[in-house]
Amino acid sequence: MTPAATESPADLVITGCAVLTHDDRERIGFTRDAAVVVHDGVVTEVTGAGAVAGRAARERIDARGQVALPGLINCHTHSPMVALRGLAEDLPTEEWFNDVVWPVESNLTGRDVELGARLACAEMIRGGVTTFADHYFAMDAVAAVVAECGMRALLGEAYFSSQGPEGRERSLAFALRHRGTAGGRITTALAPHAPYTVDDPDLAATARLAREHGIPVHLHAAENRDQTEASLARHGVTPIEVLHRTGILDTDVLIAHGTGIVDGDLPLLERAEGRTAVATAPRGYLRFAWPHTTPVRALRDIGVPVGLATDGAASNNSLDVWEAMALTSLIQKSSEGDPRWLTSRQALHHATLQSARAVGLGDSVGRIAPGRRADLVLVDLTGPHTQPVHDLAATLVHSARAADVRTTIVDGRVLMRDRELLTIDVPGVVAELGERLPALVDRSHGRRIQEYDLRPHGRYGGRDRK
Repeated sequence: MTPAATESPADLVITGCAVLTHDDRERIGFTRDAAVVVHDGVVTEVTGAGAVAGRAARERIDARGQVALPGLINCHTHSPMVALRGLAEDLPTEEWFNDVVWPVESNLTGRDVELGARLACAEMIRGGVTTFADHYFAMDAVAAVVAECGMRALLGEAYFSSQGPEGRERSLAFALRHRGTAGGRITTALAPHAPYTVDDPDLAATARLAREHGIPVHLHAAENRDQTEASLARHGVTPIEVLHRTGILDTDVLIAHGTGIVDGDLPLLERAEGRTAVATAPRGYLRFAWPHTTPVRALRDIGVPVGLATDGAASNNSLDVWEAMALTSLIQKSSEGDPRWLTSRQALHHATLQSARAVGLGDSVGRIAPGRRADLVLVDLTGPHTQPVHDLAATLVHSARAADVRTTIVDGRVLMRDRELLTIDVPGVVAELGERLPALVDRSHGRRIQEYDLRPHGRYGGRDRK
């Protein structure tokens, strides 16, 4: 009797593809004509296609002409904000917040959040994203969507100091209630909005809670250089120095954007006692005409992982991490004045293993290797825009598109097969969301949930205006 005949059937066998791999030095490579074997949501083998020719499996996928990549990770977004896509165009940051986004967000209901999250998850699954880090309101609704649709997520309930201690308490209660749910696919974070809307006492209290309960922190900080200069003018410290003095850097923290990180901040980030990471979302920075971008090279030099992100679709118009990967590579070349940086292989490293580390999942996802969760996508490179292939890494980063993802798998479960979504009813979501939009986007009430003000002596975040 052959060994294959005595083995229990695999849950999933994928054959004939090229597989993106990381070696012991974390360099990107590709194994051709390979196979991936999955049992109980975990990759058990990455081997040659011939080695599994007779292997019993409950499900098989013939992936000839495709590349298997670790599932992409969107390290910072606000998934329900897809409902605001295209609503606040061609505006500077202050007007974007004060005149459109924060007035509209005062109308949000839990059902709006749920529908937005469903549409966002559909978009991300179709774009090869298997994990996302979400920072928003009414997050019980988002957690329910994640549990149902099969994705993996780091979720945090956002809060402002203007909400009083109740905002922070709700964020903690959410984090404790949902961590480890959805079969372990949901992890959680405390989610103060930013140093300009959450005061030092609240940040310090957040840091204490994070350490006490072993929960990471996910927040915006040093989003742009204007914020850094305003913080210096008002308080004599940068936003990163605020995180240091309030103890946030002593926790595991994911910092969104960081284009306002300056040279003086780097020693604080390097000496941080917790796991510190930064998420970069370059399309939004171009859209707002910010003159700086996330200092990826400087952060890499001090050992801070930088993950790729899209931010919310209200500021980015899409949740396309493929685009974020290409833009990160191109903008870093321009900002550093060095065409040798960021290479395609480095960009793939940021999109996979570095992004996994940024969201605290570096030991379980981000690689296709035995013992890792079976979160992976299959990318079809047979289209004319990806041929011929001289450099597979360059083709993936600079030629492939989100629409080239054929299959998306999380924990060994196929969420999309041959471009067909299997876990979300998109037409139903779009129809109901369309009915709700008039009430959602109404700004005639004159309310806003916060105030964004970077004047040297302004309120710099203000207070709840509900």
